[in-house]
Amino acid sequence: MRKVKLHNPFKARIIDEKLLREHLALERTKLANERTLLSYIRASIYLLISGLALLQIKDYQGISLMWVGYLSLFLCILFIIVGFSRYVALERKLNGLLREQPEEKNKS
Repeated sequence: MRKVKLHNPFKARIIDEKLLREHLALERTKLANERTLLSYIRASIYLLISGLALLQIKDYQGISLMWVGYLSLFLCILFIIVGFSRYVALERKLNGLLREQPEEKNKS
């Protein structure tokens, strides 16, 4: 098992290579979680814009698109709620994993 020295301008420390891999994997997961949240927000904005546009159309060959516009607005809100709830749930789980690591190191 190799020791890896991390560059930290405030505190120099030596960390185990296995712990470094785990830490980097958790950081990648956090970044993926943020990308997923941004994708939910982007889809929600698209639904919001399309819903507002459909509500502006009064009649299209006798078919009222008002209900489709309201459905799009409802889905917009639903996407935001699902996106944020998934982000918060995974963030809590990841923070729990990060808190457990130093305790396990002290036990051994």
